[in-house]
Amino acid sequence: MKILVVDDEQDLCEILQYNLETEGYEVDIAYSAEEVLKMHPETYDLLLLDVMMGAMSGFQLARELKAKPETAEVPVIFITALDSTDDIIKGLNLGADDYISKPLNLSEVKARVRAVLRRTANRENKEERQNDNVVSYESLVLDLSAKTVALDGERLQFTKLEFELLTLFLQHPGKLFDRESLLAKCWPANTVVLDRTVDVNIARMRKKLGKYGKHIKARFGYGYTFEK
Repeated sequence: MKILVVDDEQDLCEILQYNLETEGYEVDIAYSAEEVLKMHPETYDLLLLDVMMGAMSGFQLARELKAKPETAEVPVIFITALDSTDDIIKGLNLGADDYISKPLNLSEVKARVRAVLRRTANRENKEERQNDNVVSYESLVLDLSAKTVALDGERLQFTKLEFELLTLFLQHPGKLFDRESLLAKCWPANTVVLDRTVDVNIARMRKKLGKYGKHIKARFGYGYTFEK
């Protein structure tokens, strides 16, 4: 985990750097908000940010970072002597994840750092799990949990068989499936159906998919594939 400590007090920066490095973090230091903007802040997992600095305050820096897509999700903990309720609310409204008042208790700082990084990791893991449940191609989106198909944000009415067929195609673009494979993978076991049944279901699905129907290609004598 990479942490950037930002404060115009050199001694405090070095104390925080030492204590956080003993916790196993990789820690860099910046002595001004302007310096941070030259250090690729998007590469850090957390910013410990003083409020009262030089020309640009910590509040101003946080506002600028939160406005940029590449840095909007970088967690920020304000560390400052400004401890009024209004200051705390202002910091949190800017998107800060926590607010620690000076003078610092180093044990508290380390505990809050661990808590913020843990929350961030949990949020990222949840997003990854959600992404695992979605299969998409451009504006065609399949939700594998809800078993829904959407095209340009509009829900399509798909049967279970059509959903299973489309899922298979989107999960394996470019792969050629013969009719026997499609029957085995998408139809219930021990169900007796004709090869023609596959063709009928795919033709119906193509029609529902509109502009994306043409991506399901027939290879005569071989089967079907989804081409991007």
